[in-house]
Amino acid sequence: MNTNANTCAPATAPLTGRTALVTGGSRGIGAATALRLAREGADVALTYLNGEDAAEDVVRAARSLGRRAVALRADSADAEEAAGAVERAATALGGGPDLLVNNVGLGLLGPLESLSLADVDRLLAVNVRGVFLASQAAAARMTEGGRIITVGTCMTQRVPGPGGTLYATSKAALIGLTKALARELGPRGITANIVHPGPIDTDMNPADGPYADGQAAMTALGRFGTADEVAATVAYLASASYVTGAEFAVDGGHAA
Repeated sequence: MNTNANTCAPATAPLTGRTALVTGGSRGIGAATALRLAREGADVALTYLNGEDAAEDVVRAARSLGRRAVALRADSADAEEAAGAVERAATALGGGPDLLVNNVGLGLLGPLESLSLADVDRLLAVNVRGVFLASQAAAARMTEGGRIITVGTCMTQRVPGPGGTLYATSKAALIGLTKALARELGPRGITANIVHPGPIDTDMNPADGPYADGQAAMTALGRFGTADEVAATVAYLASASYVTGAEFAVDGGHAA
């Protein structure tokens, strides 16, 4: 990850004075999102499970923009830690969070018959329960203008082949969560939306990886996206006031 790029905040930063928590923010989409929000004026907390050095790199880059930033180790599979990260972020940043980006998630692909009960339990604990608990904890602290933005997947719109049953199930649950949050929190002026990335060039799924050609071919644009392209959509939703309960595909036409 290039933490030195775009290290100047815009002259008018739309998120100035706001605080954000990005779960799973040490690399890939999470890291790009944390830095994009920092460039737009937000103080940021990010969670990580492994990769403390990478998380601290993101923190240093955010601080170089003049923002407060902190990395918090938290296992989203642990119910107390998933919810507790919100309170820890609020303590570290002096309030909020005003913005919650539910980015953390596990990707587990494989034949249906190969998935163990332990696989099911852990993936649903991280991808569904952890997101629910973080959203619940954040909503309790948010005031008008709060934003809950969740990262889903293009596989909720189109599953191109076998092996994605458990993963697609977990991410599809987040669509229902998002729409229900939008209805429940709308009267308080809090929005909830979900972003569905397609094939994105990250260390977990590199654009030059062994399965990349096939994934790129499934998109209308014929290429992988970048983490920054996903982060740009998250940043838009962080500022948008009349968009809620919506799904945004950032997938290069994967679902077209």
